[in-house]
Amino acid sequence: MGQDDEVVDAELVEDGELVRAGSPVHPLVDLHTVLMPGEKIPTSDDPRVTYTKRDLDLSQETKDLMSESDPAETGPMKAFRAWCEEHGRVASPCTTATFTEYSRHLMARKLKVTTIQNYMSLIRSAMPPGKKPDNSLYLRLLATYRKGNKRALRRKEAFPLTLSYLVPMMEKAEADDRPIGWRDAAMFAFGYRFLGRSREDVDADLEDLTILDDRIVVWLAEDKTHKGEEQTIVLHDREDLQLVFRMRRWVGYLESQGITTGPVFREVLRSGKIASLETRMKRGDGATKRGEYLRPQTVNERVKFWFKKAGLQSDGRPVSSQGLRAGGATDLGENGATDRELEEAGRWKKGSRIPRERYVRPAKDAAHDPFKKVPMHSPEPVAAEDAQA
Repeated sequence: MGQDDEVVDAELVEDGELVRAGSPVHPLVDLHTVLMPGEKIPTSDDPRVTYTKRDLDLSQETKDLMSESDPAETGPMKAFRAWCEEHGRVASPCTTATFTEYSRHLMARKLKVTTIQNYMSLIRSAMPPGKKPDNSLYLRLLATYRKGNKRALRRKEAFPLTLSYLVPMMEKAEADDRPIGWRDAAMFAFGYRFLGRSREDVDADLEDLTILDDRIVVWLAEDKTHKGEEQTIVLHDREDLQLVFRMRRWVGYLESQGITTGPVFREVLRSGKIASLETRMKRGDGATKRGEYLRPQTVNERVKFWFKKAGLQSDGRPVSSQGLRAGGATDLGENGATDRELEEAGRWKKGSRIPRERYVRPAKDAAHDPFKKVPMHSPEPVAAEDAQA
């Protein structure tokens, strides 16, 4: 145990009081111990440092804010807890051995390297502060796995939903003239033109948008590559996209139900009404953690649904909500947009290779066929005497 990991003990006392030495039982705490409301302090019988309860407590308000992005409630952590229960191991805080064994379990399932890295990172983040497992052994296993499993390194990019695919999807969604179709068409048009990540699309509030006759102005507090840096983004409309019309129709429907603030994109019930927060809470599913905001996964599901309904086919790459962002970037790149224009449109970091290498170049490579330079073979007609022979 290193110097930074030293465990210290103290006796739980009334707030503000000092600990008296010699008490038989003492709380086991260190500088990183955090108590959620209602949690008790673990105890030990070897006191060395004096703390009061005030040093350890978090408020209910802080807990509520933290629960909105609690890594302990992610899918990978839930799967890890289930695996630990099945194998008689403690999930949190887990030991380094348990953490390492679980990584081997994921590798045995032949998951992609990026997937394993994401899962293990989320699990480690979910451990209590100061009690995270050592990941050096897991990384050694991953290095071996990477060398021996070339398919696990393969990364399937999302199929780009360019305008030739997007317009039929939106028209199909609108065919029945129902509120859920209005929402989905607006959501797709916005996602394509905004070049946003799914989370950014569904996190947008009505207060963040100004809808004008020929454009939409979006205020964005921050994004993945611009932390703490607000932006004002102008989305000019197009005749084929009809962004303003589709957004106004959807926002107008929200206004007809008395909704003028909060999330732009919301759950629509079978009746056509917008689901209230109370309705979502009563249902008790995973969506309630997002309150009235849609889950990013919902955008993914709706993209897949309307792609299939429109009778479209991909080239083997997966169809997902990421395709909205990929489609916009691909259309730009294939039609002469400069690197700087691509970076600014998608809010990538300056000098990022992602837009060109991930979206534009694959599309151009797929369209390029060097064999077109070879003349078509046209066999000479066979002479009659040769045919008789």
